[in-house]
Amino acid sequence: MNRIITLILLFFIGFITNAQNTQELLDFEFEGVQLSGVLDLPKNKNPKGIVLIVHGDGKTNAVAGNWYNDVRNAILSIGYATYMWDKMGCGRSGGEYKNGQPVENGALEVIAAIENLKESKIKGADKIGLWGISRAGWINPIVIDQYKKIDFWISVSGVDDDETFKYLLEQNFRIEGHPKDTVDLLVKEWHNGILLSRGGASYEYAQAASPNLRKNKFWLRFTNGGITEKGYYEYQKILQETPLDSESELPLYIENFEEMLSKIRIPVLALFGESDMHVNWRQTKNLYERVLKPNTNLTIKSFENCNHNILQCKTGGFYEFQDTKLEYVRCDGFLEAITSWLNSL
Repeated sequence: MNRIITLILLFFIGFITNAQNTQELLDFEFEGVQLSGVLDLPKNKNPKGIVLIVHGDGKTNAVAGNWYNDVRNAILSIGYATYMWDKMGCGRSGGEYKNGQPVENGALEVIAAIENLKESKIKGADKIGLWGISRAGWINPIVIDQYKKIDFWISVSGVDDDETFKYLLEQNFRIEGHPKDTVDLLVKEWHNGILLSRGGASYEYAQAASPNLRKNKFWLRFTNGGITEKGYYEYQKILQETPLDSESELPLYIENFEEMLSKIRIPVLALFGESDMHVNWRQTKNLYERVLKPNTNLTIKSFENCNHNILQCKTGGFYEFQDTKLEYVRCDGFLEAITSWLNSL
């Protein structure tokens, strides 16, 4: 039965993606669970290396959904292979999806994928690069710090050392038309909720402390009708296990992040959308320039009127494409920035 399912999946995702490339399913084990992956190889040639596609936050259906197809094909076109997989509990991957998976655990997952490529003697596995978006901007530096055999890193819409959700709320409340004083009030109620929850406050108490936020249309939409009691206590456990930054009093996902970045010596390409309303791309850009540039070969490019996913946009708001039915158009020069940089290595 598993073989039949695999053959059907190969039919739908296409064993032959185009005249130049081949594609095959390649699973690996992490923490006793089989994760479903897809390996793309340049046809009839040995790849220059393998670029791992590391996802951002949230569930995936990347293999069946053929995620980042244009990015992968661009990388394949210049002779590199790509490897991508679904998170636990997603697609054909076993196990259960972990909301709030620690970034350290995400890094171990990436390392397990790399080791499987090497142990399976996949061609190109002697040169490994990382391509990662958003939250992968925390995961990939940990991989680089721990594994020591990564050859290059492509960071897309990367993060700095701050909690990103505050920025997302501020920018999207603004896009929704709220004046600054209202935005400040709503964000303050959200932040107070973080502190109350982490301190052990009950669901009822935390709800009573955020009357304006609980009624806000964007918040209700984003949380699918509001935070449930079950969801509150699940997140409370995560919060209580996560240290807070001493200045911002917000969750600190990687302690000594700047120090970790300062140790990186491999080439880095950082790409940003200038209308990114998910993460503060300017802060990340400044961090990279201050910490990475003195020590490594750093290239930074940003794209005007482009959002967090490096798609052409007008506002970059979280629901812009859903509400306005905009076409998903990749930003001019994004794919070329990746291929020309890889060719220059």
